[in-house]
Amino acid sequence: MPRWSSVLLVFVLAGLSAQAKLPFVKKAQALGFAEIKDCKACHAVLPPKKGGEMTERGKFLLSAKASHKAAEVDLAWLKDYKGK
Repeated sequence: MPRWSSVLLVFVLAGLSAQAKLPFVKKAQALGFAEIKDCKACHAVLPPKKGGEMTERGKFLLSAKASHKAAEVDLAWLKDYKGK
């Protein structure tokens, strides 16, 4: 039985990390950014880690956050992103 509990734990943890940022994906899509399908739109690796490697889009958002002196990333800033 310990084997099944380990498998179950992996699925539960994977689900929690996917749900943690799902509102960002949904919000980006609601703002009209249909190309954003998952966390890999901004994060280079999954599951995303604080301070982890970012894609060009993610780097843009972090730069915008710093320039706006904001506490949180605002996905509306993506309208100014000129990358791929």
